Amino acid sequence: MPTLRKQALEEYLRSRFGPEATLLSFGVIGKASSEGAHKQYGYGTPVKLTFRVGNDVRSAVLETMKPGPFGHEHMADRAQAMLWDYESYGRLPRHVKALDVGIFTGTQKLLSVAEGREYFVLNQWTEGASYHEDLERLAKGRSLRPLDRKRTVALARYLAQIHAQKKRDADLYRRRLRELIGHGECIMGLTDSYPERFGFITEDLLRGIEEAANRWRWRLRGQTKRLSQVHGDFHPWNVLFKKGVDFAVLDRSRGEWGEPADDVTSMTINYFFYSLCRWGRLKGPFEVLFRLFWEEYVEASGDEDIVATAAPFFAFRGLVLASPVWYPTLPIGVRRTIFRFIDQVLAAPRFDPACVNEYCGR
Repeated sequence: MPTLRKQALEEYLRSRFGPEATLLSFGVIGKASSEGAHKQYGYGTPVKLTFRVGNDVRSAVLETMKPGPFGHEHMADRAQAMLWDYESYGRLPRHVKALDVGIFTGTQKLLSVAEGREYFVLNQWTEGASYHEDLERLAKGRSLRPLDRKRTVALARYLAQIHAQKKRDADLYRRRLRELIGHGECIMGLTDSYPERFGFITEDLLRGIEEAANRWRWRLRGQTKRLSQVHGDFHPWNVLFKKGVDFAVLDRSRGEWGEPADDVTSMTINYFFYSLCRWGRLKGPFEVLFRLFWEEYVEASGDEDIVATAAPFFAFRGLVLASPVWYPTLPIGVRRTIFRFIDQVLAAPRFDPACVNEYCGR
């Protein structure tokens, strides 16, 4: 919990309740009242504030949330919980009312954000061309250039570089695996977004993918030393090439730390996807770039075990590419091949970059 200082608390109370507000006392609510005889863990430390506004003496409880497991590792997790509390408390009969929601600044000041309804991030402008334009060019039958190879090498080495930053946090690694299955943007969120029946795509097919991915979660949950700095959504639309091999990346997602296979599969499945849409299999320039990326990444990172962790992440990315929501005009044959790829990759003990067409039955 941030350090509470009387001056900062009083300044906050005056900004919220008027210039006459005066802090009389503040202190942590005792464990006996907040936890009891058996409960020994709580999400935060409540502090009772007693203050005067004019002739009126009032009390309130300042609640925070500490970093920890149960989905509270990131500051954004805790912000989400506080914002939800403020928005929802008053809508439930008999629930105590939330008076405000705010933030602590880096100097321990307290600021209200209660007027917020939606939130935004303002990013710097970066010149460049989206990497998917290179892949579109190749899909139209253009020749593979030396620059195409160099860019693939640059991207693979970039991932190896950022993945070299490790973090020792077993709970966080397991959380990222758990979110791969259950997060609204990941496997279960995707399977729930499919229509009840869409051609050959049935509930049984989607449920089977969920169950197989969860078996992989149990297989990988002990690999906690693999927790690395990640991008989290490293696909061609999130890479801008400026000139030559100079590039910038956009829109990292779902946390700073995760499994390196998430990033590698996110990019390489797009080489497969563009080739599949063009030729019905992995071939030509896309096969060259697919294999080059994997070879370069393993060489630069030394991570030969990544092929033993890739399967559920390929399943996630495959569900995006086969999605009638994300790709509504995709031919049914391409969707069928993607699902065959997902099924076979999940069934294999290790992913083999040389066997993509075999996974697809080609």
